[in-house]
Amino acid sequence: MTSCAWRLVCLLTVAIATGAATLPLVQSSPGTPSGLHFKAVLVAGDWSSPAFDHATEAMREQLLGHQVASEDIQALSSAHGVIAQNGVRSASLEHVLAAIEGLHPAAGEGCFVFATSHGGYHEGLVLAPSENFLTPAELDHALTIGCGDAPTVIIISGCFSGTFTKSPMARENRIVLTAAREDRPSFGCGAGSQYTFYDRCLLRAMDRAANWRAAYDNIRSCVSAKESSLRFRPSEPQAWFGDAVSKLPLPGRS
Repeated sequence: MTSCAWRLVCLLTVAIATGAATLPLVQSSPGTPSGLHFKAVLVAGDWSSPAFDHATEAMREQLLGHQVASEDIQALSSAHGVIAQNGVRSASLEHVLAAIEGLHPAAGEGCFVFATSHGGYHEGLVLAPSENFLTPAELDHALTIGCGDAPTVIIISGCFSGTFTKSPMARENRIVLTAAREDRPSFGCGAGSQYTFYDRCLLRAMDRAANWRAAYDNIRSCVSAKESSLRFRPSEPQAWFGDAVSKLPLPGRS
């Protein structure tokens, strides 16, 4: 089952407007200091597979184990059994954008956004609670408000997510990792799956790599090996590395 196998994706044609008020741009250095502290938003965008919530829960544990404070991690979910537990909010478009816009890292801090869900071709990432999509343009706008030029890492896990590595998301202070090319599905979101292929490889790479470029190389090799073993068409995970953060270490690394 592919990560775009959501029954509403093929039916929805949504014109989305953020409606977000313009806030002052955060002005933080886009450099790559050692010991960078992250403020994080974690999004499980669909309830149809437990793999999405499993991934955000595992990512939270990763961050907690690598010098990210619990109060600096916001989690959003689409599963009724998860929402409201430990402060988890509904992963509606409004809530996701508001969480990102409110990050405001201080000097020496950065932003981290991980969102995993189904994806819609030329649509964006599915947010089931609001029955629409998070688009690259909306995410870029929210990040500009909430993070400014602070070092920022964005991971979008879903079908057709490669579009998030292009303009307007491709800025010099950002690293963007995605699960697939903009014209390819990704895999592993079945009802019995613990993680999608990409998310499992991502979590493993974060345990092993020192910086995000090394993590990306590790993820690509891991995903390719899994897909080849099953004779699936390659999803070809994509990435953007802005010049200001090209050597940015993973959380807890220096």
